[in-house]
Amino acid sequence: MRIRYSYLLCSVLLLSSFLSGKAAAQMAAENAAIEDNSFLVEEAFNQEKNIIQHINMFTWNPEAGGWIYSFTEEWPFPGHEKHQLSVTLSAVRNSDYPGSGGGMGDTAFNYRYQLLGGGGKRLSFSPRLTLIAPTGSALYGRGTGGLGIQTNLPLSVYLSKKFITHWNAGATIVPSARNEFGDRATASGWNLGQSTIWLARPRFNVMLETIWQGWQSVSGPGTTEGNHALLIGPGVRWAHNFKNGLQIVPGISVPIGAGPSAGEKGVTFYLSFEHPIGSTASE
Repeated sequence: MRIRYSYLLCSVLLLSSFLSGKAAAQMAAENAAIEDNSFLVEEAFNQEKNIIQHINMFTWNPEAGGWIYSFTEEWPFPGHEKHQLSVTLSAVRNSDYPGSGGGMGDTAFNYRYQLLGGGGKRLSFSPRLTLIAPTGSALYGRGTGGLGIQTNLPLSVYLSKKFITHWNAGATIVPSARNEFGDRATASGWNLGQSTIWLARPRFNVMLETIWQGWQSVSGPGTTEGNHALLIGPGVRWAHNFKNGLQIVPGISVPIGAGPSAGEKGVTFYLSFEHPIGSTASE
């Protein structure tokens, strides 16, 4: 998998994942189940009252040497579980720019509204709106070079006690994107995603995620070129629960390219910490 920032931007903002919600409604119990810790497809569960989450995700291409790391901090809006605020920071090494090294990527400020359902409900829907700040260098392929807006429509459906599916559709627009030569143009992107999660155990899940992305990159003054990618990501996640409500969820996925991305391979490492406000693992 060639790690191109313009290609991974949607993944970072969507998954860090972009952007999950609560790990379980019963966080205070040691047997709390995993509920929202996906890698490529956003789930439709907001944070519960007084529960916060810290999400780390690292995607690496061992062949080309490119990588992208993201950190997402999620908070429920005070007193309103239907509202969720979060911020995603990222660092990037773009293998399309040899010798450029790694550096800060763009930053995402996110708002999500729990329009329907929530954690544990059979059907959930929580639209998200994101402001993308151009904190990454377009010169080295680490950012879009302009202020952008993104939206995503995540839908989660429990098929049974053992299987849950997640569905995504979204779009991104950067009115004044920039390339490494300083050319600017309006660039757009689109994303579709689907995942099926097998709840093999309350604290061990098997995942199969699929995402399609289309995006435009600036090719000259006022002009863009289109790109497409299709990834299938088998993976697993598991949970370590503590008496005070802290839940630690590690996970690993192996995204494999298909169709326009055939032959691309990578690996994604995930680590999430979720806990009531003010708690620590030592309590």
